[in-house]
Formats: sequence, C-alpha cells, structure tokens
Amino acid sequence: MKKVGIIAKKNKEEAVRIVAEIVPWLEARGVTPLIDRETAGKAGLSSEMAPEQIPSQADGMIVLGGDGTMLYAARLMGEREIPILGVNLGSLGFLTDVAVPELKDTLALFVTDNFRVGRRMMLEAVVEDGSGKKETFSVLNDVVVNKGNLARTIRLQASVDGAFLTVFNGDGLIIATPTGSTAYSLSAGGPIVHPTLSTVIITPICPHLLTNRPIVVPESSVIDVMLVSGDGGVSVTLDGQVGTDFSDRHRLTVRKSARKILLVEPPDRDHFEILRTKLNWGR
Repeated sequence: MKKVGIIAKKNKEEAVRIVAEIVPWLEARGVTPLIDRETAGKAGLSSEMAPEQIPSQADGMIVLGGDGTMLYAARLMGEREIPILGVNLGSLGFLTDVAVPELKDTLALFVTDNFRVGRRMMLEAVVEDGSGKKETFSVLNDVVVNKGNLARTIRLQASVDGAFLTVFNGDGLIIATPTGSTAYSLSAGGPIVHPTLSTVIITPICPHLLTNRPIVVPESSVIDVMLVSGDGGVSVTLDGQVGTDFSDRHRLTVRKSARKILLVEPPDRDHFEILRTKLNWGR
C-alpha cells in the first residue's frame, strides 16, 4: 500500500493521540498517510485535505473510533471499494474489530497487503415524495422508519417485490443488512445473521400486535414502505447518521446496493468469537 487514509473520531482524545503515533510509523515504512485538516490540526500535524477527498486517493483506510465512526467512513467511500481497517475505541464495536493493543501488529500486515477482507452487503434506500422528487442513500447497517416525539403509534404498509406483506402498527420499522443485524435490529428483537449472507431483515419496532415478528427475505427483494397513519414527525434514518422526513405522500424503497464495503478481519478471530466477546455470551 502506498497511501492510507485515516478517519478518526475527532472529539476523542485517544483517537487523536493514536493518529499522532501512527503517522510517523507509516511514513517510516514508505506509506503516505492521508488525514483531513481538522484531525491533523488536533494531532499537531499539517494537512489541507477535506474528509471527502481522502477515499479517492487512498489504497486503504484506517478508522479510529466506534461503529458510528465506521458508518461515517462508509458514507465517505462513495463508489470506492478499498479495504477498511477498523480500530475499536468505542464500547461495543461490531464493525471496528481491532483493539488498540494489537494495532501495530495488524497495521504491519495491513500495509503489506497481508490480510483477509470481508465483503459486506449494503442497501440502497430511495425516499420519494409526492412530487416525484427522490433522495438516494447507501446504507451499511440499516434503514429505520420511526415516529416522532408523540406517544402515538404509527402504521406502515410494507410490500416485498410488489406483494403486500402487512401493515405494521407500532413505533416503526427497521430494514437491515446482515452487518446491521447486531445493531438496532438486535435491540428490537431481530435475529443475528452471519455477515457473509446476502439477505435483508425486516424488524418491527415495538409492534402493537405480538404476532408481528421479524422476517428475513432474499437479497434480491425490493421492499416498499408507505405511511398509513402517524402524527408527530415520522422520519427515515439511514445508518443512524442522516435522516429525512417521511409523510403520507412519501414512499420508501429499499433494495440491495451494487456497492460493497470491504472490512479487514482480524487474522486470529472468527465471527463467533467476536459475538461471544461483544455480547458476553457464557459469562
């Protein structure tokens, strides 16, 4: 690798400290680090790059933070499919698998292209308003339709490949990738799905009917959601990062994206060990 981008959680002191440490480490090995100007300034370094400029010039990416920072980095990637090494500085970190003590050893493998990578499925979400105007989003974890501040439930009509599924009555609906199955969907009672599978998970949030259960559909499915009734500012949230309003004149369409995210996997751990560790199974 000749150039490596670095995305760090800027308001976390540990992340800034690690940036200051690994930049000279990379340079000593003939690798050019690419950092945005704000992160560089906090780390006592110099750069004039904006975060959006980094992925287009990088051969690989290092993300320092938690899953939120990784989701932010995934949004920056655009059409680029380059390996991303996630370093966990958060509390749980299903997307950022590498711990700080093992960072240098893992980096040595990363910059010499000696690593394995998992290709993670993404979703494309299109929100269309009543006038036909569309907003399109790429999503790694989940698309969430949820109610506003009022305590009333909302009713959402869902269909799969044009076939009517049901009307969900509750607090909202989560449409997740296998990667996102361990995020909000898991908290709402959804299944854990192995990240190598290509499926889509539909999970109701606090359904009024206990018979409304999560459902897993094929990767080829096209899921349409429309608001039947709801007050108090219903919205669509993408990966917990960005959102848009959702009214009775809107339609949400979710399908598999042509894009994938390439996540570097720890060489000495499998997915089940990560689940046991993160979820404290057997303790």
